[in-house]
Amino acid sequence: MTNIAVCPGSFDPVTLGHMDIIQRGAKVFEEVRVVVLNNSAKKSLFSVEERIQLLKEVTKGIPNVQVDSFDGLLVDYAAAVNAKAIIRGLRAVSDFEYEMQITSMNRVLNEKIETFFIMTNNQYSFLSSSIVKEVAKYHGNISELVPFEVELALKEKFK
Repeated sequence: MTNIAVCPGSFDPVTLGHMDIIQRGAKVFEEVRVVVLNNSAKKSLFSVEERIQLLKEVTKGIPNVQVDSFDGLLVDYAAAVNAKAIIRGLRAVSDFEYEMQITSMNRVLNEKIETFFIMTNNQYSFLSSSIVKEVAKYHGNISELVPFEVELALKEKFK
């Protein structure tokens, strides 16, 4: 049986912080499903399809990573693909409280699926998609914050 983990997020856009978590998760699990959440409460810059395409481009060199999307409860998606784990990245202590609430709820919904937290590399501890979009909007240098393909896509969005 394959040891599958789900790495969910909005990835609007994917950052080098996200890539750090995905790459490290791929070293631990036989298969990592990077799953784009369709959060209707958030106004996204990139469509779900654009985010999927960008993720496929930037993870193509990681053979055990697959990219997908879903609408609904994460634990339902994880169960449907036979995942045993959810990977969540933590940047700072401020992330922990929110992640603990989500993890606790997921455990109530499906106690068979474990959550694994990976602390992001210190160089990305400040990084968020929101910050990247703000800097890109004003044509700031984002080359050290996102993969090259994402940098190009952001520049196109903010022409």
